Amino acid sequence: MTYEVRTATAGDATVPTQRIAVAERDAEIIGFASSGPPLDESDRATGAGRQLYTLYVLAEHHGTGIGQQLLDAVVTDEDDTVRWVAKRNPRAQAFYRRNGFRFDGTVKPDDRVPTFLEARMVRIAE
Repeated sequence: MTYEVRTATAGDATVPTQRIAVAERDAEIIGFASSGPPLDESDRATGAGRQLYTLYVLAEHHGTGIGQQLLDAVVTDEDDTVRWVAKRNPRAQAFYRRNGFRFDGTVKPDDRVPTFLEARMVRIAE
């Protein structure tokens, strides 16, 4: 299978603040990711200068490496990064752990669905 990941940035031309990547196969979007500055003061207080806002790959493309390509397109190894992940999503948690993210003990309800809990993971560049 052939996949293509396209990226874009938004913000000041010298300091792009938002990174967006889209994965396509046969002209269909099969995944996307986005990152930018941390949205909450508490997330900035972790020392992270970047937040992974979204990373989604269609289920039929899980395990193909597309998620890794998307993550690499929007977050560099030099970026201290924060990511909120669903408490009930062990697959995503394992993916982020493989990429150096660790839980910091912070849990909160989702703003839109209060019964849906998210846990904060942080990756500090080394």
